[in-house]
Amino acid sequence: MLKAVVFDFDGIIVDSEPLHYRAFQNVLEPLGAGYSWDEYVERYMGFDDRDAFREAFRVHGRHLDESDLVGLIAAKADCFQEVITAGIMPYPGVVELINSLAGAVPLAISSGALRSDIVPILAMLGLENAFDRLVTADEVAVSKPDPASYRLAVHRLQEAFPSVGITPDQCLAIEDTPAGISSAVGAGLKVLAVTNSYPAGELGRATVIAESLAGLTIEDLRRFAA
Repeated sequence: MLKAVVFDFDGIIVDSEPLHYRAFQNVLEPLGAGYSWDEYVERYMGFDDRDAFREAFRVHGRHLDESDLVGLIAAKADCFQEVITAGIMPYPGVVELINSLAGAVPLAISSGALRSDIVPILAMLGLENAFDRLVTADEVAVSKPDPASYRLAVHRLQEAFPSVGITPDQCLAIEDTPAGISSAVGAGLKVLAVTNSYPAGELGRATVIAESLAGLTIEDLRRFAA
């Protein structure tokens, strides 16, 4: 029985990965630590900002102090806010699906993005009140594939809806990356993976794989979670 749905954000609700990539490069290239889009997809996608910066410095054989990391994250967040002012498009069908679920089943977001990245975009899409709880990179110590963010999302939904009897195995995560799938599976959730960012062959740990969220209904999600 489907008791709750937990959405990833980047790569599921909006195609913001290219925007994050551009913001990262705006910060890293002047430091001689930039990388290509292919490298971003292969190595960095799925990391939160902290681990992405740590990995970039590690790859370039450079030490990164925690105090410098805080400044890099802030600079990248500022760049990202500038980038999204040009507008952002949701993936096909996702706004319609979220609106159909809101109020019918508890909803959360579990994302490696910062809350300051997510909230303005939800407002742009008219989804600022759709989700009952948000779990962002600001609130967990480790990024996906660690299950911490999904565990926290389920815990917060359990607190918010004590009468629903939410358990992880009755929750469906909607993800687009191998790291995200591993995070959700590690927390005990079933997973609907969408091939927005990776081919189906790389999403094999998911419960079910779809090419798009367009046209899906709550009944479809209930069937996937059964």
